[in-house]
Amino acid sequence: MGLFEVDEARAELARLLPVLDEIVLLRAEAAEVQAALAGGPATPLGGLPELKAAHARLDDLMAQVQATGAELKGIAPLLVDFPSELDGVPVLLCWLEGDRELAWYHRTDLGFAGRRRLPS
Repeated sequence: MGLFEVDEARAELARLLPVLDEIVLLRAEAAEVQAALAGGPATPLGGLPELKAAHARLDDLMAQVQATGAELKGIAPLLVDFPSELDGVPVLLCWLEGDRELAWYHRTDLGFAGRRRLPS
């Protein structure tokens, strides 16, 4: 896959938001079921079969994200990067769980610690 223009990455993110929202929900549900199975409080979400189903669905959803050319960098919190270039410099357009738009980037050599707002 190639590089994303900022507008292309924003359009792809808009298409992916329902998938990303489902990942966040399933991640939380799987954690609750996992805790119950480990001896924590019971949950109405089910048991081992539901946990296995949640993990399978999470795998499918994460594959959908990566099939776009975006890079899934973290699951908790959910972090997705879109390879790009700004002024000839390799960057990753950076979306973090909770964001509703793509407004951040960081140079590839700096990582998340170098995260900055995209220029207007």
